Parts: sequence; structure tokens; C-alpha cells
Amino acid sequence: MAEILSGAGALDALNNDGQGGGSDKDWTKFNGGSKYVVKVIGMHDLFAFYSYGIFKQVNSFVAKNPSKKTDKGFPVDNLTPWDKAFLYHRDKSKEFGDKHSNEAYKYKPELRYALGFFDLDAGERIVIDVSKKQAQSIRTALAKYEKKIGKLAFELSKDSNGTASLTPIIDMDEDLTDKQRKNFDEAPTEFNIEEFHGILYEQDEQQMVELLSKAGFDVSLIGYSASANDPNDEAVEISEDDVPF
Repeated sequence: MAEILSGAGALDALNNDGQGGGSDKDWTKFNGGSKYVVKVIGMHDLFAFYSYGIFKQVNSFVAKNPSKKTDKGFPVDNLTPWDKAFLYHRDKSKEFGDKHSNEAYKYKPELRYALGFFDLDAGERIVIDVSKKQAQSIRTALAKYEKKIGKLAFELSKDSNGTASLTPIIDMDEDLTDKQRKNFDEAPTEFNIEEFHGILYEQDEQQMVELLSKAGFDVSLIGYSASANDPNDEAVEISEDDVPF
């Protein structure tokens, strides 16, 4: 099953300096310009996961059978097809920023975060998908106002530059609607973020090979046939060095 880090494991990954399915729940849209008025239920309503995908080309997904990775997120064992594509280009790169370097990072697994809140307009729990940097920004605000959690509502937003923020609403009598105040008072006391694990879109090995072909990668370079039925796990030499390029 997909590799999911919850609770302390997710927080450890967030603080580290290194770089689906079956559920009726879904991600809440969190694009540039998104704004939500929310209540924070708890300080640990999050989980982390490694995601693959290419913006506007291949939708994000997680590996059904995830690879083993270093603390910095570099795959080293039990490689997925996308890990092999990443390593293929990484090993051919001569310097950071060259053609193979840029190609490699199209296929590298990225650590993403799911953060949970209670939407005071919808009156329901929501989960947003954010990058590590965005999650750190939100967590910094949470830490600053930790003693006010449960007493203040917040505005959760992302601007057009991709910067995520969590801003306290100090005067809730003035700045919240009657509906928002009612939902704030009636919000659940626990979130149970694990109920949202199923929103991750899992792909097995054959599906991942097919998505590589869709992305324009020649899968025969890493030992697969175009039909994804002829994998060769020895096609890519794996380096234990977790420093790219």
C-alpha cells in the first residue's frame, strides 16, 4: 500500500532539512486565490506522502508499492518505474541544471502534505494538499497561536504566487457570519485524519509504466516494454549516493 507518514512521522519529515482510492472523500481545492474560514481542530491533523506526477501532463499519484528512500527522499531500493526514470537521467547528468538534471526532477518523488481543517462555511472537515514549504508556513502559524487553538477561527489562503498562509481572525463577533459562528461552536473535537488516507490516487507498476509513456519517457531505456509487461529490474544501476547530480 502507499507510503503514508502520520503524526510524529509526518512532523519529523516536515522538520527534516532534506528534500488511490476506495474513499468517498476528496481533496479540497487549494489553488492560487483560494480562501477558507476554518477552525483548527488539533495540532496533528496531517499526514505526509510521496507523490509522482508532472504539472498539466500527468495527474499526481502515489505508488501502490512504494520504494525505500533516504531521509532526503531519494529512492534507493524497491524502485518504482518513475524512480528508475529519475535515476536514469540523474546518472547521465553532468551538472545541476543541465538537460538530464531537469528531466530527472520530472520523475522524482516529491514529499507532499495533507492538512486537515474544519470549514466554517461548509460545516465539514476538509483536507488540502500542499508542498513541504507551504506546510511549514502553515505549521509556523499554528505553533505561534497554539494556545488559541479552539478559541480562534483562521483564514486559510494561498496567493497567486503559491504562498500559503493561516491568519487568525481576532474579532470573531465582528468578522464571522452567524453561520460561521454556529459551525465554529458545533465543530467536532477530533479530526481523525486517517479517514482521509483513501483520497490518495494509487497506481501499480504497470499503470506507472503507462504514465511514463504518456509523459514521453522511453520506458525501454529502463527495461520495460511499451505494453508494461516486460519489466527488467536490473536495467538501471542504483547508486547509494543520495546527493543528486
